[in-house]
Order: sequence, then C-alpha cells, then structure tokens
Amino acid sequence: MKLREFAAGLFPASDRRAVSAGASTLTCRVTARKENVMKRSMITNQALINQSKPGSGNEPTNIQRRTLIGGALVALLSAPLLSAPGRVMAQTQAVLNDSFVLLLKGVYEPVVDGPNLGLFEVNLSDGSYSKTQIYPVSGIPGNKNLNQTVGDFYVQFSGDLCAYHVPGGSFDMRFTGGGFTNFVPDGLGGQYLEGTFELSILEATGIYQPFVGGHNHMVDKLHQLANGSFDEYCFCFISRA
Repeated sequence: MKLREFAAGLFPASDRRAVSAGASTLTCRVTARKENVMKRSMITNQALINQSKPGSGNEPTNIQRRTLIGGALVALLSAPLLSAPGRVMAQTQAVLNDSFVLLLKGVYEPVVDGPNLGLFEVNLSDGSYSKTQIYPVSGIPGNKNLNQTVGDFYVQFSGDLCAYHVPGGSFDMRFTGGGFTNFVPDGLGGQYLEGTFELSILEATGIYQPFVGGHNHMVDKLHQLANGSFDEYCFCFISRA
C-alpha cells in the first residue's frame, strides 16, 4: 500500500480538506511576509543609495558639518595670529613704573651711519658716537631674558651726550657728574675702569616721554682692553624727575 493511500485511510475526508486548507493559508501568509521583507529591504537600500548621491536630502547636513569643523580649525589656527598684534600693541602702550634698570654690555663699535631716533639733541651720524648693546634688567616691556639684547646704547667718548634705543621708544641724556675712581689692571695689558656717573634725561619718545627731566645713575665697570678697545659692563638706574 502506498503512503498516500495509507494516510487517506487514517483521516476522514473532511479532516483532510481542513488540513489542506490550513496548509494553503499558512503558505500564503509566509509568502506575503517574505514579499514585505523584500520590499522594505529594497526601500532601505534605495534610501542609502539616495543619501550618497549629490543633491540628496542629507548632503547639506554633511556640508554643514564640514563647514563647522573647517570654521573651528580656521578659528583655532587664526587665534595666535590675531592675538599677536594685540600683544605688540600692549607692549608699545605699556605704562612704566617710576624707574627701570638697564645693563650696557659688550665691546664698543664706532657708529658711521647712525639711525634717526626722533631725538634732536643727538646726531648719531656725525662720527662722534660709539655703540654697544643694551640688556634688560627690570621695568621695561618686551624681552625679559637677561642674556638677550633688547636695544642699542650710543655714547660720545669725547663729548657729554648719549642715547638709548629700547622697546617702546628712545631717549637721550647728558653727563652731569661723576667719573672713574678706581683703576684695576686685568693682567693682560689692559685695565678695569670703575666708577659712577650721573646723567639728566633731555628728550624721550614713545612710552619714555614722562621721563624727560629725570635722572640716570650709572654704576660702571669699563674694561679697557690691551688693543685699545673698550668692553662695557654698566648698570643704569633710570628714574623720573
């Protein structure tokens, strides 16, 4: 006996029809669900494709994000550049205390074509001036490194005038008193000239204008080398009137 005929003998005809109808209904439901899943998958894939196309609805969001990030980077990179002029301006407009200290240091060199510092009492190109370097000690704007020069000092060895050019402006002075009082051989054919000098401030530019009429007390240890040149080491205590 065949399997189908055996099964037909076990169940009545009405039951077989019910089972057949149920199986058919289940098959239709499974097929419909499979079709719905396939449709949703196709819609999702199409949406992803559309997002990647130029002109899609999501593209402006990506552009805005790139714009925001780019703008933030530009602002970050520009911040030091924008603040640098501010720092320079702050240094130029700095308000000094009633006094400051400078150090004159280095071998003097003759000045042939001197700069115009905006001062009328001195002519730095007349051949009578020598120049050395200025280092910061306290009280002036700009560099605070004691080992880095901040300006130039000009002086007449055969006259009584001198000039300073430092961050924030320039000023000139006249020697009014003092001198070298101690002479110490250096053991190499030269000598140290030690003494103090007093000077009056004649003119000033920039932030040093309030110091016009003020005073400079020099504490000097000038090294006269064996070859006749002079190596300066002098503290200048500069104060308002």
